[in-house]
Amino acid sequence: MVSGYDRYFQLVKCFRDEDFRADRQPEFTQIDCEMSFVEREDVLMTFEGMVREIFDQVHSYDLGEIPVLTYNEAMARFGSDKPDMRFGMEFINMSAVTQNAGFKVFDDAEIVLGIVVKGGASYTRKQLDALTEFVKKPQIGAKGLVYCKYNDDGSLKSSVDKFFDTDKLQSWTSHSGAEKGDMILLLSGEIHSTRKQMNELRLEMGNQLGLRRSDEFKALWVVDFPLLEWDEDSERFHAMHHPFTSPILSEIDMLATDPGNVSANAYDMAINGMEVGGGSIRIHDRDLQQRMFEILGFSREEAEAQFGFLMGAFEYGAPPHGGIAFGFDRLCALLAGTDSIRDVIAFPKNNMGRDLMIDAPSAIDEGQLKDLGLSII
Repeated sequence: MVSGYDRYFQLVKCFRDEDFRADRQPEFTQIDCEMSFVEREDVLMTFEGMVREIFDQVHSYDLGEIPVLTYNEAMARFGSDKPDMRFGMEFINMSAVTQNAGFKVFDDAEIVLGIVVKGGASYTRKQLDALTEFVKKPQIGAKGLVYCKYNDDGSLKSSVDKFFDTDKLQSWTSHSGAEKGDMILLLSGEIHSTRKQMNELRLEMGNQLGLRRSDEFKALWVVDFPLLEWDEDSERFHAMHHPFTSPILSEIDMLATDPGNVSANAYDMAINGMEVGGGSIRIHDRDLQQRMFEILGFSREEAEAQFGFLMGAFEYGAPPHGGIAFGFDRLCALLAGTDSIRDVIAFPKNNMGRDLMIDAPSAIDEGQLKDLGLSII
């Protein structure tokens, strides 16, 4: 775009140092696009149309209008920047009706979060113990789980009955909107970690209750991500997206006073809890780009050495521009109804980063041919 192109798109092979998860491979394919003289709404509208057309053509499935949430809204309601919207079970801040009652676990917490599980009052003690063990897994990290059943007969039973009488528990059901037959699950602690833990619990409940169906698709745009994130080890800010992402223009002055709370003009699309695409409006002004490098800890000499070609080009008048890249393999996996992108990649790598077909075809010795009853003619 700096060189004068109006727009481009490419189906591009990427190689990246990725950890080996179901939705990641070191080699993958992107649907990548960049456009000059666009704003965020232009990008969202264009690629929402693309994704809706794909699902219509492949599955005759109407995604409908795709909702937009800010990053802060998504984290507060779902504890994830790529929430699965196929089911509700949104977070409820239970702090007001659970704290200052003498239960230290809640009283000392920054936040107490709850979710309402429809029909959950039927859960047995064994099932609840299993849920408790689930949230205490090291990768989730909760210290425990509190439940409150609102039984069909109107009675209330919780795991903390000795701290909360019936009237208090009734305030929980009123505050959360729980009905007879439902169950409230609660976690508490520091805000950021408790949201992440509750996200994992919400997804687990979605799985157990059959709410995450592979034949149903719900898409979501998430916008206004934080521009920067603080790294405790290096004691400096890092770009959450990349260092060329534009801040929201109305917040530029905050770069000097409160950089950690500046929002990025960035956006992601998530479908069924999987990030399928992301991008941003880019910085096109040299002075603003220089300020970004300074916040990220680059000296002027370091910035010039690494990015002088870009900074110099900006002086000649680069257009406002922005773009997005979609994970082709992730889209294919969603459309195919599989959890792993390895199932839709021709030659995926194993967990050692090796292509098992790299030595094929290999020679077969006479002994192997004899054992198989084969001969080469």
